[in-house]
Amino acid sequence: MDKIVVLDFGSQYSHLICRRIREFSVYAELVPFDISNDKLKQMNPKGIIFSGGPSSVYNKDSPRPDSRVFGMNLPLLGICYGHQLIVDNFGGRVKRSNKEYGHSTLTIDNSASLLGGVGDSLRAWMSHGDEAEKIPDNFKVIGHTERSHAAAIANESESIYGIQFHPEVVHTENGIRILKNFVLDICKAKQEWTMEGFIEKTVSDISKIDGNVLCGVSGGIDSTVAALLIHKAIGNRLKCVFVDNGLLRLDEEHEIEKMFKENFAVNFSPINAKKRFVDGLKGITDPEKKRKIVGEEFVRIFTEFAEKNGPFKWLAQGTLYPDVIESGVSKGPAAVIKTHHNVGGLPDWMKLEVLEPLRELYKDEVRKVAAILGVPKRLLMRHPFPGPGLAVRIIGEVTENKLHISKLASKIVEEELELSGWYDKVWQAYAAVGDDKAVGVVGDERKYGNIVMVRVVESIDAMTADWTRLPHEILAKISNRITNEIDEVTWVSYVISSKPPATIEPQ
Repeated sequence: MDKIVVLDFGSQYSHLICRRIREFSVYAELVPFDISNDKLKQMNPKGIIFSGGPSSVYNKDSPRPDSRVFGMNLPLLGICYGHQLIVDNFGGRVKRSNKEYGHSTLTIDNSASLLGGVGDSLRAWMSHGDEAEKIPDNFKVIGHTERSHAAAIANESESIYGIQFHPEVVHTENGIRILKNFVLDICKAKQEWTMEGFIEKTVSDISKIDGNVLCGVSGGIDSTVAALLIHKAIGNRLKCVFVDNGLLRLDEEHEIEKMFKENFAVNFSPINAKKRFVDGLKGITDPEKKRKIVGEEFVRIFTEFAEKNGPFKWLAQGTLYPDVIESGVSKGPAAVIKTHHNVGGLPDWMKLEVLEPLRELYKDEVRKVAAILGVPKRLLMRHPFPGPGLAVRIIGEVTENKLHISKLASKIVEEELELSGWYDKVWQAYAAVGDDKAVGVVGDERKYGNIVMVRVVESIDAMTADWTRLPHEILAKISNRITNEIDEVTWVSYVISSKPPATIEPQ
Protein backbone atom coordinates (compact mmCIF):
# COMPACT_ATOMS: atom_id res chain seq x y z
CA MET A 1 0.00 0.00 0.00
CA ASP A 2 1.31 3.44 -0.93
CA LYS A 3 2.04 5.60 2.09
CA ILE A 4 3.23 9.04 3.10
CA VAL A 5 5.56 9.29 6.10
CA VAL A 6 5.32 12.33 8.37
CA LEU A 7 8.36 13.10 10.54
CA ASP A 8 7.20 14.49 13.87
CA PHE A 9 9.14 17.52 15.12
CA GLY A 10 6.80 18.18 18.02
CA SER A 11 4.03 20.30 16.55
CA GLN A 12 0.62 20.17 18.17
CA TYR A 13 -0.66 19.68 14.61
CA SER A 14 1.64 16.82 13.53
CA HIS A 15 -1.06 14.17 13.84
CA LEU A 16 -3.47 16.31 11.81
CA ILE A 17 -1.25 16.02 8.75
CA CYS A 18 -1.74 12.25 8.80
CA ARG A 19 -5.40 12.66 9.58
CA ARG A 20 -6.05 14.93 6.61
CA ILE A 21 -4.14 12.71 4.18
CA ARG A 22 -6.10 9.66 5.30
CA GLU A 23 -9.30 11.57 4.53
CA PHE A 24 -8.56 11.15 0.84
CA SER A 25 -7.74 7.43 1.19
CA VAL A 26 -3.95 7.53 1.30
CA TYR A 27 -2.27 5.93 4.31
CA ALA A 28 -0.09 8.32 6.29
CA GLU A 29 2.01 7.43 9.32
CA LEU A 30 3.61 9.64 11.95
CA VAL A 31 7.15 8.64 12.96
CA PRO A 32 9.83 10.20 15.22
CA PHE A 33 11.89 12.92 13.55
CA ASP A 34 15.13 11.00 14.17
CA ILE A 35 14.04 7.75 12.51
CA SER A 36 17.04 6.19 10.81
CA ASN A 37 17.37 6.38 7.06
CA ASP A 38 17.43 2.58 6.91
CA LYS A 39 14.09 2.28 8.72
CA LEU A 40 12.61 4.98 6.54
CA LYS A 41 13.68 3.11 3.43
CA GLN A 42 12.06 -0.05 4.78
CA MET A 43 8.77 1.82 5.04
CA ASN A 44 9.04 2.53 1.31
CA PRO A 45 7.13 5.84 1.33
CA LYS A 46 5.95 7.67 -1.77
CA GLY A 47 6.82 10.97 -0.13
CA ILE A 48 7.97 12.56 3.13
CA ILE A 49 6.55 15.45 5.10
CA PHE A 50 8.37 17.34 7.86
CA SER A 51 5.94 18.59 10.50
CA GLY A 52 6.10 21.87 12.33
CA GLY A 53 7.58 22.18 15.80
CA PRO A 54 8.43 24.63 18.57
CA SER A 55 12.20 24.70 17.97
CA SER A 56 14.42 27.04 15.96
CA VAL A 57 16.81 25.58 13.39
CA TYR A 58 19.66 27.82 14.52
CA ASN A 59 19.59 26.47 18.10
CA LYS A 60 22.26 23.89 18.95
CA ASP A 61 19.81 21.34 20.31
CA SER A 62 17.17 21.75 17.59
CA PRO A 63 15.73 18.43 16.36
CA ARG A 64 17.06 17.37 12.98
CA PRO A 65 16.39 14.34 10.80
CA ASP A 66 18.94 11.87 9.52
CA SER A 67 20.79 13.97 6.94
CA ARG A 68 20.43 11.18 4.36
CA VAL A 69 16.68 11.80 4.27
CA PHE A 70 17.31 14.83 2.07
CA GLY A 71 19.00 12.62 -0.52
CA MET A 72 16.39 9.89 -0.87
CA ASN A 73 15.12 11.33 -4.17
CA LEU A 74 11.58 11.37 -2.81
CA PRO A 75 9.15 14.31 -2.89
CA LEU A 76 9.59 16.33 0.29
CA LEU A 77 7.28 18.86 1.90
CA GLY A 78 8.29 20.92 4.93
CA ILE A 79 5.60 22.61 7.03
CA CYS A 80 6.46 25.53 9.35
CA TYR A 81 9.58 24.28 11.23
CA GLY A 82 9.92 21.67 8.47
CA HIS A 83 9.99 24.49 5.93
CA GLN A 84 12.81 26.15 7.87
CA LEU A 85 14.73 22.87 8.01
CA ILE A 86 14.63 22.67 4.23
CA VAL A 87 15.79 26.27 3.88
CA ASP A 88 18.66 25.67 6.32
CA ASN A 89 19.73 22.31 4.89
CA PHE A 90 20.02 23.53 1.31
CA GLY A 91 22.05 26.63 2.11
CA GLY A 92 19.42 29.27 2.81
CA ARG A 93 19.18 31.33 5.97
CA VAL A 94 16.55 31.42 8.73
CA LYS A 95 16.21 34.34 11.14
CA ARG A 96 14.15 35.30 14.17
CA SER A 97 11.19 37.45 13.16
CA ASN A 98 8.12 39.04 14.64
CA LYS A 99 5.63 36.36 15.59
CA GLU A 100 2.98 35.62 13.00
CA TYR A 101 0.13 33.76 14.66
CA GLY A 102 -3.37 33.28 13.33
CA HIS A 103 -4.80 34.07 9.92
CA SER A 104 -2.67 35.70 7.24
CA THR A 105 -3.39 36.24 3.57
CA LEU A 106 -1.13 34.11 1.39
CA THR A 107 -0.62 35.64 -2.05
CA ILE A 108 0.17 33.03 -4.70
CA ASP A 109 3.20 33.97 -6.84
CA ASN A 110 3.33 30.70 -8.79
CA SER A 111 0.46 28.23 -8.74
CA ALA A 112 2.29 25.34 -10.41
CA SER A 113 2.27 21.94 -8.69
CA LEU A 114 1.87 22.47 -4.94
CA LEU A 115 -0.44 25.49 -5.00
CA GLY A 116 -2.35 24.59 -8.15
CA GLY A 117 -6.08 25.21 -8.07
CA VAL A 118 -6.17 27.33 -4.91
CA GLY A 119 -6.71 30.70 -6.60
CA ASP A 120 -4.72 33.92 -6.41
CA SER A 121 -4.73 34.06 -2.60
CA LEU A 122 -6.01 32.23 0.46
CA ARG A 123 -6.39 32.65 4.20
CA ALA A 124 -3.57 30.63 5.78
CA TRP A 125 -3.02 29.70 9.43
CA MET A 126 0.36 30.85 10.72
CA SER A 127 2.10 29.89 13.95
CA HIS A 128 5.79 30.86 13.87
CA GLY A 129 8.46 33.19 15.21
CA ASP A 130 11.16 32.43 12.61
CA GLU A 131 11.19 32.95 8.87
CA ALA A 132 13.30 32.31 5.78
CA GLU A 133 15.52 35.37 5.28
CA LYS A 134 17.29 33.92 2.23
CA ILE A 135 16.02 30.95 0.26
CA PRO A 136 18.43 28.33 -1.15
CA ASP A 137 19.73 28.31 -4.70
CA ASN A 138 17.51 26.43 -7.16
CA PHE A 139 14.42 27.33 -5.08
CA LYS A 140 11.85 29.95 -5.98
CA VAL A 141 9.21 31.76 -3.97
CA ILE A 142 5.73 30.54 -4.90
CA GLY A 143 3.77 32.34 -2.16
CA HIS A 144 4.18 35.19 0.33
CA THR A 145 2.33 37.00 3.10
CA GLU A 146 2.67 40.54 4.36
CA ARG A 147 5.20 39.39 7.00
CA SER A 148 6.81 36.39 5.26
CA HIS A 149 8.32 37.09 1.84
CA ALA A 150 9.01 33.34 1.36
CA ALA A 151 5.94 31.73 2.93
CA ALA A 152 5.98 29.05 0.22
CA ILE A 153 9.01 27.90 -1.77
CA ALA A 154 9.69 25.20 -4.31
CA ASN A 155 12.46 23.34 -6.09
CA GLU A 156 10.26 21.88 -8.81
CA SER A 157 12.99 19.81 -10.47
CA GLU A 158 13.70 17.95 -7.19
CA SER A 159 10.06 17.99 -5.95
CA ILE A 160 11.06 19.71 -2.70
CA TYR A 161 8.66 22.22 -1.16
CA GLY A 162 8.45 24.33 1.96
CA ILE A 163 5.48 26.23 3.36
CA GLN A 164 5.49 28.44 6.44
CA PHE A 165 1.77 27.97 7.12
CA HIS A 166 -0.26 24.94 8.25
CA PRO A 167 -2.42 23.37 5.49
CA GLU A 168 -3.52 20.59 7.86
CA VAL A 169 -5.67 22.82 10.11
CA VAL A 170 -9.21 23.73 9.16
CA HIS A 171 -8.35 27.43 9.51
CA THR A 172 -6.36 27.31 6.24
CA GLU A 173 -8.51 27.69 3.13
CA ASN A 174 -7.88 24.99 0.56
CA GLY A 175 -5.44 23.28 2.91
CA ILE A 176 -6.74 19.86 1.88
CA ARG A 177 -6.27 20.81 -1.79
CA ILE A 178 -2.62 21.70 -1.11
CA LEU A 179 -2.02 18.36 0.63
CA LYS A 180 -3.79 16.57 -2.21
CA ASN A 181 -1.58 18.33 -4.74
CA PHE A 182 1.50 17.08 -2.91
CA VAL A 183 0.31 13.55 -2.14
CA LEU A 184 -1.64 12.69 -5.29
CA ASP A 185 -0.05 14.80 -8.02
CA ILE A 186 3.56 15.21 -6.87
CA CYS A 187 4.07 11.94 -4.94
CA LYS A 188 1.71 9.97 -7.25
CA ALA A 189 0.40 8.03 -4.22
CA LYS A 190 -2.47 5.67 -4.89
CA GLN A 191 -5.67 6.01 -2.88
CA GLU A 192 -5.63 2.53 -1.36
CA TRP A 193 -6.39 3.21 2.34
CA THR A 194 -9.94 2.01 3.02
CA MET A 195 -11.62 0.68 6.13
CA GLU A 196 -12.74 -2.40 4.20
CA GLY A 197 -9.09 -3.10 3.44
CA PHE A 198 -8.15 -2.43 7.06
CA ILE A 199 -10.73 -4.94 8.30
CA GLU A 200 -9.56 -7.61 5.87
CA LYS A 201 -5.89 -7.20 6.77
CA THR A 202 -6.50 -6.94 10.52
CA VAL A 203 -8.70 -10.02 10.67
CA SER A 204 -6.14 -11.94 8.60
CA ASP A 205 -3.29 -10.89 10.92
CA ILE A 206 -5.17 -11.69 14.13
CA SER A 207 -6.27 -15.09 12.81
CA LYS A 208 -2.60 -16.13 12.81
CA ILE A 209 -1.96 -15.52 16.52
CA ASP A 210 -1.87 -18.41 18.94
CA GLY A 211 -3.49 -18.60 22.36
CA ASN A 212 -6.73 -17.23 23.79
CA VAL A 213 -7.56 -13.52 24.02
CA LEU A 214 -9.10 -11.67 26.93
CA CYS A 215 -10.64 -8.36 25.82
CA GLY A 216 -11.58 -5.64 28.28
CA VAL A 217 -14.74 -3.98 26.96
CA SER A 218 -16.13 -0.74 28.34
CA GLY A 219 -19.26 -0.40 26.23
CA GLY A 220 -17.58 2.30 24.17
CA ILE A 221 -17.08 2.16 20.42
CA ASP A 222 -13.32 1.49 20.57
CA SER A 223 -13.25 -1.62 22.75
CA THR A 224 -16.43 -2.93 21.11
CA VAL A 225 -14.97 -2.69 17.60
CA ALA A 226 -11.71 -4.25 18.81
CA ALA A 227 -13.70 -7.17 20.27
CA LEU A 228 -15.74 -7.66 17.08
CA LEU A 229 -12.63 -7.71 14.87
CA ILE A 230 -10.92 -10.23 17.13
CA HIS A 231 -14.06 -12.38 17.30
CA LYS A 232 -14.29 -12.31 13.52
CA ALA A 233 -10.72 -13.62 13.40
CA ILE A 234 -10.58 -16.24 16.18
CA GLY A 235 -14.18 -16.90 17.26
CA ASN A 236 -14.60 -18.49 20.68
CA ARG A 237 -10.92 -18.09 21.57
CA LEU A 238 -12.00 -14.57 22.58
CA LYS A 239 -13.52 -13.80 25.99
CA CYS A 240 -14.90 -10.30 26.68
CA VAL A 241 -14.86 -8.95 30.24
CA PHE A 242 -16.71 -5.84 31.35
CA VAL A 243 -15.55 -4.33 34.63
CA ASP A 244 -18.00 -2.10 36.50
CA ASN A 245 -15.57 0.22 38.27
CA GLY A 246 -18.18 2.51 39.79
CA LEU A 247 -16.84 5.38 37.67
CA LEU A 248 -19.32 4.99 34.83
CA ARG A 249 -22.21 7.12 33.64
CA LEU A 250 -25.56 6.77 35.43
CA ASP A 251 -26.90 3.18 35.11
CA GLU A 252 -24.36 2.48 32.37
CA GLU A 253 -23.39 -0.93 33.74
CA HIS A 254 -26.91 -2.26 33.05
CA GLU A 255 -27.06 -0.69 29.58
CA ILE A 256 -23.73 -2.22 28.53
CA GLU A 257 -24.59 -5.73 29.67
CA LYS A 258 -27.94 -5.56 27.85
CA MET A 259 -26.34 -4.17 24.69
CA PHE A 260 -23.73 -6.92 24.45
CA LYS A 261 -26.14 -9.75 25.14
CA GLU A 262 -28.70 -8.49 22.64
CA ASN A 263 -26.41 -7.42 19.79
CA PHE A 264 -23.11 -9.32 19.79
CA ALA A 265 -22.49 -13.07 19.71
CA VAL A 266 -19.38 -12.96 21.91
CA ASN A 267 -18.56 -14.56 25.25
CA PHE A 268 -19.31 -11.82 27.79
CA SER A 269 -18.61 -11.72 31.53
CA PRO A 270 -19.49 -8.74 33.77
CA ILE A 271 -17.49 -8.10 36.97
CA ASN A 272 -18.64 -5.80 39.78
CA ALA A 273 -15.55 -4.08 41.16
CA LYS A 274 -16.99 -0.73 42.29
CA LYS A 275 -15.63 -0.92 45.82
CA ARG A 276 -12.10 -1.83 44.72
CA PHE A 277 -11.75 1.22 42.48
CA VAL A 278 -13.43 3.79 44.71
CA ASP A 279 -11.49 2.59 47.76
CA GLY A 280 -8.23 2.70 45.79
CA LEU A 281 -8.84 6.34 44.86
CA LYS A 282 -9.49 7.59 48.38
CA GLY A 283 -7.28 10.53 49.29
CA ILE A 284 -5.79 10.79 45.76
CA THR A 285 -5.99 14.20 44.08
CA ASP A 286 -3.22 14.13 41.45
CA PRO A 287 -4.79 13.33 38.03
CA GLU A 288 -1.87 11.22 36.81
CA LYS A 289 -1.93 9.13 39.98
CA LYS A 290 -5.65 8.61 39.56
CA ARG A 291 -5.17 7.43 35.98
CA LYS A 292 -2.43 4.99 36.99
CA ILE A 293 -4.40 3.64 39.95
CA VAL A 294 -7.40 2.98 37.72
CA GLY A 295 -5.19 1.42 35.02
CA GLU A 296 -3.39 -0.91 37.43
CA GLU A 297 -6.64 -2.00 39.07
CA PHE A 298 -8.05 -2.92 35.67
CA VAL A 299 -4.98 -5.03 34.94
CA ARG A 300 -5.18 -6.75 38.35
CA ILE A 301 -8.77 -7.73 37.68
CA PHE A 302 -7.99 -8.94 34.16
CA THR A 303 -5.04 -10.92 35.50
CA GLU A 304 -7.15 -12.54 38.24
CA PHE A 305 -9.83 -13.43 35.69
CA ALA A 306 -7.24 -14.90 33.33
CA GLU A 307 -5.74 -17.07 36.08
CA LYS A 308 -9.16 -18.44 37.10
CA ASN A 309 -10.66 -18.87 33.62
CA GLY A 310 -7.62 -19.27 31.36
CA PRO A 311 -5.28 -19.98 29.94
CA PHE A 312 -5.08 -16.60 28.19
CA LYS A 313 -2.07 -15.29 26.33
CA TRP A 314 -3.34 -11.89 25.20
CA LEU A 315 -5.04 -8.84 26.71
CA ALA A 316 -6.86 -6.90 23.98
CA GLN A 317 -7.78 -3.23 24.25
CA GLY A 318 -9.29 -0.48 22.13
CA THR A 319 -6.18 1.71 21.96
CA LEU A 320 -6.37 4.35 19.21
CA TYR A 321 -3.69 6.34 17.39
CA PRO A 322 -4.36 9.52 19.43
CA ASP A 323 -3.95 7.45 22.63
CA VAL A 324 -0.51 6.37 21.46
CA ILE A 325 0.53 9.90 20.51
CA GLU A 326 -0.80 11.64 23.63
CA SER A 327 0.70 9.04 25.95
CA GLY A 328 4.17 9.71 24.58
CA VAL A 329 4.76 6.10 23.52
CA SER A 330 5.14 7.00 19.84
CA LYS A 331 8.71 8.09 20.75
CA GLY A 332 8.32 11.49 19.12
CA PRO A 333 9.29 14.81 20.70
CA ALA A 334 5.73 15.78 21.65
CA ALA A 335 5.10 16.11 25.36
CA VAL A 336 3.08 13.51 27.25
CA ILE A 337 -0.41 14.95 27.67
CA LYS A 338 -1.83 12.15 29.77
CA THR A 339 -1.27 8.55 30.75
CA HIS A 340 -3.91 6.35 29.18
CA HIS A 341 -4.72 3.28 31.22
CA ASN A 342 -4.50 1.20 28.08
CA VAL A 343 -1.23 2.65 26.77
CA GLY A 344 1.23 4.35 29.07
CA GLY A 345 -0.25 3.05 32.31
CA LEU A 346 0.28 -0.70 31.98
CA PRO A 347 2.32 -2.03 34.91
CA ASP A 348 5.59 -3.89 34.43
CA TRP A 349 4.31 -6.93 36.32
CA MET A 350 1.56 -7.69 33.82
CA LYS A 351 2.07 -11.15 32.35
CA LEU A 352 -0.38 -10.97 29.44
CA GLU A 353 0.78 -9.78 26.02
CA VAL A 354 -1.04 -6.75 24.63
CA LEU A 355 -3.16 -6.89 21.48
CA GLU A 356 -4.30 -3.52 20.09
CA PRO A 357 -5.96 -3.94 16.68
CA LEU A 358 -7.05 -0.28 16.42
CA ARG A 359 -3.84 1.50 17.37
CA GLU A 360 -3.38 2.79 13.79
CA LEU A 361 -6.84 4.39 13.61
CA TYR A 362 -8.41 7.71 14.49
CA LYS A 363 -11.83 7.80 16.13
CA ASP A 364 -13.80 8.61 12.99
CA GLU A 365 -12.07 5.72 11.21
CA VAL A 366 -13.15 3.42 14.04
CA ARG A 367 -16.72 4.56 13.53
CA LYS A 368 -16.45 3.70 9.83
CA VAL A 369 -15.21 0.23 10.75
CA ALA A 370 -18.06 -0.13 13.24
CA ALA A 371 -20.64 0.75 10.59
CA ILE A 372 -19.19 -1.87 8.24
CA LEU A 373 -19.34 -4.47 11.05
CA GLY A 374 -23.01 -3.67 11.69
CA VAL A 375 -22.70 -1.96 15.06
CA PRO A 376 -26.07 -0.42 16.10
CA LYS A 377 -26.41 3.32 15.43
CA ARG A 378 -26.99 4.11 19.11
CA LEU A 379 -23.52 2.82 19.96
CA LEU A 380 -22.02 4.15 16.74
CA MET A 381 -22.93 7.75 17.61
CA ARG A 382 -22.44 7.51 21.36
CA HIS A 383 -20.13 10.12 22.81
CA PRO A 384 -16.62 9.00 23.83
CA PHE A 385 -16.01 8.25 27.48
CA PRO A 386 -12.55 8.30 29.12
CA GLY A 387 -10.92 5.00 30.11
CA PRO A 388 -10.46 6.11 33.75
CA GLY A 389 -14.13 7.15 33.75
CA LEU A 390 -15.39 9.81 36.14
CA ALA A 391 -12.05 9.74 37.96
CA VAL A 392 -10.83 12.31 35.43
CA ARG A 393 -14.08 14.30 35.39
CA ILE A 394 -13.93 14.73 39.15
CA ILE A 395 -11.32 17.30 40.07
CA GLY A 396 -9.54 16.46 43.30
CA GLU A 397 -10.42 13.40 45.40
CA VAL A 398 -13.08 11.03 44.09
CA THR A 399 -15.89 10.90 46.66
CA GLU A 400 -19.33 9.34 46.67
CA ASN A 401 -20.89 12.82 46.72
CA LYS A 402 -18.93 13.99 43.67
CA LEU A 403 -19.73 10.76 41.82
CA HIS A 404 -23.41 11.30 42.58
CA ILE A 405 -23.29 14.89 41.27
CA SER A 406 -21.27 14.07 38.16
CA LYS A 407 -23.49 11.15 37.14
CA LEU A 408 -26.77 13.01 37.56
CA ALA A 409 -25.54 16.25 36.01
CA SER A 410 -24.02 14.48 33.00
CA LYS A 411 -27.26 12.59 32.47
CA ILE A 412 -29.16 15.89 32.41
CA VAL A 413 -26.71 17.35 29.88
CA GLU A 414 -27.13 14.35 27.57
CA GLU A 415 -30.93 14.30 27.91
CA GLU A 416 -31.27 17.98 27.04
CA LEU A 417 -28.99 17.62 24.03
CA GLU A 418 -31.02 14.65 22.79
CA LEU A 419 -34.33 16.49 23.29
CA SER A 420 -33.04 19.51 21.38
CA GLY A 421 -31.48 17.50 18.53
CA TRP A 422 -27.95 18.55 19.44
CA TYR A 423 -26.58 15.25 20.74
CA ASP A 424 -25.43 13.93 17.34
CA LYS A 425 -24.08 17.36 16.33
CA VAL A 426 -21.40 17.44 19.02
CA TRP A 427 -18.41 15.22 19.82
CA GLN A 428 -18.65 15.03 23.59
CA ALA A 429 -20.79 16.44 26.41
CA TYR A 430 -20.63 15.96 30.15
CA ALA A 431 -20.61 17.65 33.54
CA ALA A 432 -17.55 17.80 35.80
CA VAL A 433 -17.30 18.69 39.47
CA GLY A 434 -14.47 19.69 41.79
CA ASP A 435 -14.01 21.06 45.29
CA ASP A 436 -15.02 24.64 44.53
CA LYS A 437 -18.27 25.80 46.08
CA ALA A 438 -20.47 28.89 45.81
CA VAL A 439 -23.37 30.43 47.65
CA GLY A 440 -26.86 30.01 46.28
CA VAL A 441 -30.35 30.91 47.44
CA VAL A 442 -33.01 28.24 47.92
CA GLY A 443 -36.34 29.72 48.88
CA ASP A 444 -35.45 32.39 51.41
CA GLU A 445 -32.29 30.68 52.63
CA ARG A 446 -28.64 30.93 51.64
CA LYS A 447 -27.05 27.64 50.63
CA TYR A 448 -23.39 26.74 50.15
CA GLY A 449 -23.13 24.16 47.38
CA ASN A 450 -20.99 22.66 44.60
CA ILE A 451 -20.16 24.25 41.27
CA VAL A 452 -20.79 22.05 38.22
CA MET A 453 -18.86 22.64 34.99
CA VAL A 454 -20.65 21.71 31.76
CA ARG A 455 -18.34 20.81 28.86
CA VAL A 456 -19.61 20.38 25.26
CA VAL A 457 -17.14 20.21 22.37
CA GLU A 458 -16.95 19.63 18.63
CA SER A 459 -14.15 17.55 17.13
CA ILE A 460 -13.27 15.04 14.44
CA ASP A 461 -10.54 12.97 16.06
CA ALA A 462 -10.23 14.31 19.65
CA MET A 463 -6.75 15.61 18.95
CA THR A 464 -8.13 19.12 18.61
CA ALA A 465 -11.54 20.38 19.71
CA ASP A 466 -13.57 23.57 19.90
CA TRP A 467 -16.21 24.43 22.47
CA THR A 468 -19.75 24.23 21.16
CA ARG A 469 -21.78 27.43 20.84
CA LEU A 470 -24.98 25.98 22.26
CA PRO A 471 -28.12 28.14 22.03
CA HIS A 472 -28.69 30.02 25.27
CA GLU A 473 -32.10 28.44 25.81
CA ILE A 474 -30.52 24.98 25.92
CA LEU A 475 -27.88 26.14 28.37
CA ALA A 476 -30.62 27.68 30.51
CA LYS A 477 -32.56 24.39 30.60
CA ILE A 478 -29.43 22.44 31.53
CA SER A 479 -28.56 24.88 34.30
CA ASN A 480 -32.09 25.01 35.69
CA ARG A 481 -32.43 21.25 35.77
CA ILE A 482 -29.06 20.67 37.43
CA THR A 483 -29.66 23.21 40.20
CA ASN A 484 -33.26 22.08 40.71
CA GLU A 485 -32.69 18.32 40.58
CA ILE A 486 -29.36 18.02 42.40
CA ASP A 487 -29.61 19.41 45.91
CA GLU A 488 -25.85 19.74 46.37
CA VAL A 489 -25.36 22.10 43.39
CA THR A 490 -25.78 25.90 43.53
CA TRP A 491 -23.90 27.10 40.45
CA VAL A 492 -23.51 25.81 36.87
CA SER A 493 -20.72 27.12 34.61
CA TYR A 494 -20.07 26.49 30.89
CA VAL A 495 -16.50 25.74 29.78
CA ILE A 496 -15.44 27.79 26.74
CA SER A 497 -11.83 26.63 26.33
CA SER A 498 -10.75 24.86 23.15
CA LYS A 499 -8.11 22.15 22.68
CA PRO A 500 -5.40 23.35 22.56
CA PRO A 501 -4.64 25.03 24.91
CA ALA A 502 -7.08 23.06 27.09
CA THR A 503 -7.80 19.34 26.87
CA ILE A 504 -11.26 17.85 26.38
CA GLU A 505 -11.30 16.19 29.79
CA PRO A 506 -10.46 18.33 32.85
CA GLN A 507 -7.81 15.86 34.08
